[in-house]
Amino acid sequence: MAVGLDDESICKAVNLVIAQRGGVSAVNGVKENVLPLPVAGLMSTEDGYKVAKAYTAIDSMAKEMGSPLSAPFMTLSFMALLVIPALKLSDKGLFDGTKFEFVRVAEN
Repeated sequence: MAVGLDDESICKAVNLVIAQRGGVSAVNGVKENVLPLPVAGLMSTEDGYKVAKAYTAIDSMAKEMGSPLSAPFMTLSFMALLVIPALKLSDKGLFDGTKFEFVRVAEN
């Protein structure tokens, strides 16, 4: 999931995550921050206190950049779940969370 104001910043943020084999990142002009989460793109092998400190720093950066959300990265993480909300767009197509199945488009 990527959100941004310009293509260049979004591209930098995505490439930071790719380079770390998963994680969350923030880019504001020349300032870049990334929290590597290399285990399935969701978890770290680092000490929990170190990860918490890094998460707090990147969360603060997102808020300093203008995010009005109390937990910007958690909000984005939940948006990627196919079960929230009822209708979701995924890399495999449109997904109905209520029926828990992909929406089939009628062919002409």
